[in-house]
Amino acid sequence: MNCQLKEIQNKPHFKVINTDLALAEICHIVQQKSVIALDTEFIRIRTLYPKLGLIQLYDGEQVYLIDPIVIQNFSPFVALLANQSVLKVLHASSEDLEVFLHYFQQLPIPMRDTQIMANFLNFPNSTGLATLIQHYFQLEIDKGASRTDWLARPLSEKQLIYAAADVWYLLPLYQRMQQELAKTVWQKAVEDDCNSLLIKREQSKDPELAYLSIANGWRLDSLQLMRLKLLAKWRQEEAMKRDLALNFVVRSEHLLQVAKYNPKHTSELLELGLTTQEVRIHGKKILHLLTQVKRIQPIEYPAPIVRIADDPRYKKTLKALQEKLKALSPRDLPIEVIASKRSLESLIKWYWLEEESVEKLPDLLIGWRREFGLALLATLKSNEKI
Repeated sequence: MNCQLKEIQNKPHFKVINTDLALAEICHIVQQKSVIALDTEFIRIRTLYPKLGLIQLYDGEQVYLIDPIVIQNFSPFVALLANQSVLKVLHASSEDLEVFLHYFQQLPIPMRDTQIMANFLNFPNSTGLATLIQHYFQLEIDKGASRTDWLARPLSEKQLIYAAADVWYLLPLYQRMQQELAKTVWQKAVEDDCNSLLIKREQSKDPELAYLSIANGWRLDSLQLMRLKLLAKWRQEEAMKRDLALNFVVRSEHLLQVAKYNPKHTSELLELGLTTQEVRIHGKKILHLLTQVKRIQPIEYPAPIVRIADDPRYKKTLKALQEKLKALSPRDLPIEVIASKRSLESLIKWYWLEEESVEKLPDLLIGWRREFGLALLATLKSNEKI
């Protein structure tokens, strides 16, 4: 069957799209298709947001390599992303979704991610595209251009072929995997997980909650957390304004030290381990933020961060849930696809600390996982009574 696929018989061929008119023309053509493959090439070293260098699109007939550096009017492409009649296929799409949302304020909908599909076809977690192509088509993909600077121009023929290959093989890969998936009961589960990925990507990161992402925040008391909250909010807003990766504003561990020890002078910032550049650029602002805490009433301080792993019930409860999960899991689905250790902990936290809030349902009580989650919740509750 492989030999009948033109993608297997032939090397990728492509058209470079580098004018507004050409983009409008190909988007008009592609709007008529039922399914397309998409990929992006970008770089991100010091920036908060990815820098888009190339968009790859394959409609089953032609690969288009869209140059975002020279094209000005992307409205036809945005309309394509939003077209509910055209299914968009991506692989390991999380960062690609971030690119689309940042540049076009539009996610590709509807969407299927072949890495998510692979989870339901007994492949290891986070299986790469090259591994799947090797499995289904016995082809080795040349990854020699993977370290390309995608913002540089001109791109070489080798680099363009490398970029085209990702979507050239992705579409037949999706079709082959979909045939296998249709023989299982997990098609709706794949749809749920792909939609969940879209929903989570669309949820903006609230600067007010940025402090919760800083490691070891649980070691701080409420007053120290208030300092960390102000510092982390400022850092995220500064990073967004300057398009600079968070740790290139001030490192997370340095913010934690500042929040803990409440320095009064720039010399103390250096003693706490901040770099001379951090102190030179942001030292005065950091000290100013610390003085603002004095005007905040203690009742407004964040509650201490509770780690459920410190609860004496934790180990016994987690073990009981893992055993129940093992008993519940169907033979054709890896246990970790249903629930990771983190998702079990989220269920425990929801029950112990969040009073079973219907507004903060854990992933295990949403979508196809809900029937498993309810059984695990029953185990959690019965374990409390023992």
